[in-house]
Amino acid sequence: MKDTQQNQGVHHNGVYEMTKEEPSETDDPFQDLMEKAGNHGRFQLIYNIIFVMGLAGAGAMTYMNIILALNIPDHWCTVPGRENTNYTLEEWRNLTLPLEKDNRGLEKFSSCEMYNTSFTNIMDGNLWNNVTKPNVTVCQHGWSYDQTWYESTIPTQENWVCSKDLFVTNVFVVGRVTEVVGAFVLGQMGDIFGRRPVYYISVAFCSLGRMLSIWTTSSYTWFLIFTGFAGLTVNSLFQSPQIVGMEISREKDRSAIAFYQSFGWSIGTTVMPLLFWWLRDWESFMWYTSIPTALVLLFSKYVIESPRWLISKRRFADAIVQFKKIAKINGHQFDVTEKELAGLYKGMDAEPVYGIASLFNGWRLARNTTIMGFSWCVVAVSYFTLVLFSSRMGGNPFLNFLMQSIVEVPAYLIGKYLGDNFGRRFTNCISFLVSFLTCIPVIYLITDKSHEDTVMYLASFIKFLNAVTFFTASLQCMEIYPTCMRQTGIALGTILANAIGVLAPYLVYLGTTVDIRSPYYILGTLFLIGAIGASFLPETLHKKLPDTLEEARLFGRHDKYWSLPKPPPKENTSNADKEKLNQEKYAP
Repeated sequence: MKDTQQNQGVHHNGVYEMTKEEPSETDDPFQDLMEKAGNHGRFQLIYNIIFVMGLAGAGAMTYMNIILALNIPDHWCTVPGRENTNYTLEEWRNLTLPLEKDNRGLEKFSSCEMYNTSFTNIMDGNLWNNVTKPNVTVCQHGWSYDQTWYESTIPTQENWVCSKDLFVTNVFVVGRVTEVVGAFVLGQMGDIFGRRPVYYISVAFCSLGRMLSIWTTSSYTWFLIFTGFAGLTVNSLFQSPQIVGMEISREKDRSAIAFYQSFGWSIGTTVMPLLFWWLRDWESFMWYTSIPTALVLLFSKYVIESPRWLISKRRFADAIVQFKKIAKINGHQFDVTEKELAGLYKGMDAEPVYGIASLFNGWRLARNTTIMGFSWCVVAVSYFTLVLFSSRMGGNPFLNFLMQSIVEVPAYLIGKYLGDNFGRRFTNCISFLVSFLTCIPVIYLITDKSHEDTVMYLASFIKFLNAVTFFTASLQCMEIYPTCMRQTGIALGTILANAIGVLAPYLVYLGTTVDIRSPYYILGTLFLIGAIGASFLPETLHKKLPDTLEEARLFGRHDKYWSLPKPPPKENTSNADKEKLNQEKYAP
């Protein structure tokens, strides 16, 4: 008994003192309050299905649909005159177009140049092939597009190719930049004004921005503006509901909640390419994948403010309102008064916070923040590079994208299993390391077109590992930062990820126009550095969520580098009242 008391936090008048180890879930007074309202009941099930999983699926489609809509299929200069001959398309292109080397170093017909002569009267192709070819010039009569997979995309409709080939890349860059700005502003708003107002702002801006961009493709400037408008709130769209979901649930359900969101994301990104494959037209595809996000507003009855955040701001009366709302749907009675709640937390004064700067208050918190930020950077750059690159590889672009999405579901299951049994730190580190090792055969094989299928499978495996890392890193991020700075901390990771993620479209551009191996050289290096950095993060499994900056500054101070997490001592669950608090039939 004595050893057990030493290994846990000691509770005095609502304040937890850090003893030999960080407090576990059993030391958290908030969990006692949530048990009265129900921390594993019907409300959590409804909330997780609609706002954590459902919104993640709808939001993923709204967020990612632009990638497929901006795809550039094979194209070449339109050269008049073929209608006067009996040449096949291949023969006509051989006659009218010069050859150039692609990103694998293989020869192909030029996408942007043609021979500088008139072909309207050419009748003998053999005679033409034996004479000296004239100089080449840029396309004079527009472009023809391969319609094997698409009837139309935005670039084919607006001719964003050749001299305008960076138009697409710049759209993605603008999206990343506005995500940085939005994460900075809305992340801090979530910790200052609450999770709920940020949720409403995010849903409105994201869905409206994407729908307005559909109407403005003919004006590149307005299209960029509304694309940025959608990107401004896309990260907080996912963050706010997940944070609330974790803050009103049991410690053992945290990874399940992270899985709900990850699973919803995967469903959205899996349905999306199949929908475009069926429709074949970018405009109807964009409408079908943008409207569902706005429809989530119909379920506002279940949108709550986080009672944990309200308590951290000492808004006890408002917290009780939220507790009672949860308890009513869970079939419980919540009878704690404002005075009793204030007495429970009377020793916890509201700490002054200074925005993002507070995350660097103290060596340990600053180190954790830096490593988490870098992990997010690697995850974001690799994710968007792999997704963008997959849609521009040879073969069926929809199946390429689908392969990248489908591997995420088993990846999240494996990430959840490893994270719950061996810890978040171990899972994150190993995933990064195996990703680095997988890049090596990709670099050697990708230049040979005969290994295209093998490379696609290896790239999908890297995407699988990326999903494991994403799942684990997002969970660590939720658990390392204190309640008063949780959304700001996650926002900082998003800011850094998107700031560095601006490079992803250029990596893809480099891989598609210069050397196809280039992205994997860079990603492999980042994976190796990420593995080393992740090994120095504190373990968060079985740990109480830190509520104050002081708890966050001390978080992980007793962790040993070569160790795996141990579960806390089991509680005595013989109390009949506790058995009735959570109804298993409503378990998510």
